[in-house]
Amino acid sequence: MSSKDPCGGSEGLQRFHEPVIPGGYGQGMALPLPSTLSPSKVSSFTDCALAFRFSAIDRLPEPPSPAATKGTLVHAALEKLFCLPPTQRTVATALTCLDTAVESMRDHPDLVGLELDDEGLASLLDDAEQLVRRYFELEDPAHIEPIGLELSLEVTLGSLRLRGIIDRLELDADGNLVVTDYKTGRAPNADYERTKLGGVQFYSFLCERLLGVRPAKVQLLYLSEPVALVASPTEQSTRALERKVSAVWAAIERACEREDFRPKPSKLCAWCAFQQYCPAYGGDPSDAPRDMRRSPTNLGEVGDRSDAPSDPTSSLLPT
Repeated sequence: MSSKDPCGGSEGLQRFHEPVIPGGYGQGMALPLPSTLSPSKVSSFTDCALAFRFSAIDRLPEPPSPAATKGTLVHAALEKLFCLPPTQRTVATALTCLDTAVESMRDHPDLVGLELDDEGLASLLDDAEQLVRRYFELEDPAHIEPIGLELSLEVTLGSLRLRGIIDRLELDADGNLVVTDYKTGRAPNADYERTKLGGVQFYSFLCERLLGVRPAKVQLLYLSEPVALVASPTEQSTRALERKVSAVWAAIERACEREDFRPKPSKLCAWCAFQQYCPAYGGDPSDAPRDMRRSPTNLGEVGDRSDAPSDPTSSLLPT
């Protein structure tokens, strides 16, 4: 594999993914089936099926959040950093990359929609700067050999198309593949570390299916602590993930067929944008205004960069 052009997304390796097939109604389906699933959407469905429907099928708009916008800025800064030669990957350069990301987002709805005053904006940008600085406490980017950045991969599993965006795919000193995912939210406690690694194991599965090589390591870099969660994928973990995703997809098919997406009240409800339509809060799903709805599309195009809370008891891997 070549590491000459990691900055072209999937172009840095080769164009793996095929044209996306729009979602549509399956035979006998009351609701349209999604066309693809991503790690965040698998988690969304297991966290709350009704919220999944509102977001992924009805495509109701969700307001931007400071956490998601901050995550977007930090991801963009680190992507720009790794497009530079190793000797230029310094803290000062990374902060310049962050400034560039901020300027490019000045008029973006995800930033403008937060309606922050000067103090609030300064606080958000200061938090983003601290996350970029803490990244350097985890590793020396000059020693990283990326072969793909913001790499979009898709594979077919039966009737399902799986999709994911890998923050960074690299080669270690022995020439083995390593999948790295940045997180700007809080790191999980020890009891839930394995759960959080489920999403990055999903990316390992995509790499193995597309490249024919199982990554030697997958890691989550939690920049706020900072701390790294690391695992080595195995044949057993790959089979378990495949079974789990297939089971989730079968459940989504049944829910679409029966138009039966039920709410699952939990502490996550505090962050839910759809409470007014949720029966658990006295709402009615049919009250969601139809003129707000958009055509179903790929599950994973929206929200994959967010560090919004997720239920630590929901996992892509069996416990």
